[in-house]
Amino acid sequence: MKEIDVFAGELFEEAKRFLEKARDSGQDEERNAYLHSALLLGISSLEAHVNAICEEMSERPGITIWDKSVLFEKECVFDKGEFQLSDKLKIYTLTDRILFLSKTFAMKSKQLDLTADWWSKLHQAIDVRNSLVHPKAKHVITYEHVKSAFEGILGTLDGVYVIIYNQHFPPLGRKLDSIMNF
Repeated sequence: MKEIDVFAGELFEEAKRFLEKARDSGQDEERNAYLHSALLLGISSLEAHVNAICEEMSERPGITIWDKSVLFEKECVFDKGEFQLSDKLKIYTLTDRILFLSKTFAMKSKQLDLTADWWSKLHQAIDVRNSLVHPKAKHVITYEHVKSAFEGILGTLDGVYVIIYNQHFPPLGRKLDSIMNF
């Protein structure tokens, strides 16, 4: 297992623990801090998992420079008669990268079920995260928002694992129960 895989898992375990602490908190100020932390770490974990999968897929035979541009989020430039990856960042949305992985690397006859509940929960999670990261007004984030976000994250990762690796996402069985006890 690569270092990024371990780190992505740790981030999600931390996020789940913060969600547990928010659930058990009796004070609004404390609960809000835990919910904010949980949501941000949860989405960070998803991005880390996606980055780890992208890194692994980049090692497959037949990967084009354009595929690598999406996988590594690097701009593709034409230089000295050939296309090359530059060091310049090329941002793709998280959902676009997930869809790219599903379309490019899914096993034959497998595809993501974009009508599944987790797909809409993922979009809602990203919207809630964006309201926190790019605030234009105060936005109240509830326990239910974060719980739903985590269900979207787990569903997304499980869906990607099933179509690419033909197995369920290993931590799926623990659901929202953290293994951490801080």
